[in-house]
Amino acid sequence: MECDRLLVVVEDDEGFARTLRRSFERRGYTVVMATGRDDLQELLKDRSPGYAVVDLKLASASGLACVEALHRFNSDMLIVVLTGFASITTAVEAIKLGACHYLAKPSSTDDIEAAFHKAAGNADVALVERPTSIKTLEWEHIHQTLVDTDFNISETARRLGMHRRTLARKLEKRPVR
Repeated sequence: MECDRLLVVVEDDEGFARTLRRSFERRGYTVVMATGRDDLQELLKDRSPGYAVVDLKLASASGLACVEALHRFNSDMLIVVLTGFASITTAVEAIKLGACHYLAKPSSTDDIEAAFHKAAGNADVALVERPTSIKTLEWEHIHQTLVDTDFNISETARRLGMHRRTLARKLEKRPVR
């Protein structure tokens, strides 16, 4: 089935996925849902979406694998990645793997739809000097290690040379979604 306004939402939070679905359907999209990469692969066997919204952190795996699979399936697909914690590292990887945009949660349907229309980028965007704090650098390093270990807390703590409980406390303060 082919549809120019067919949107796939890859999200493991049922409530959030349902909200996105309803909101996009009111805007005239046909929405199909997947909770992870396996679901997505199955869905792509008989559907060809032109748009995708992918959560970065899925229960079963990183959403980056889904971005890569979607881009491989259709390099013209407009893919927006949503995340509860945005980092430079995952933003760069998402774009390199085929996403047209990367948005931090909470993002509205308006934000997501606007991102689809800004796929080409903007060379005139204002450059703002923003010094990076040590805490931000630490958090980005932790998050990248989480991604590298497929969100395995024990392995991440080992690679960071940190006690598992210390890492768990840090993650409680800034949960990864």
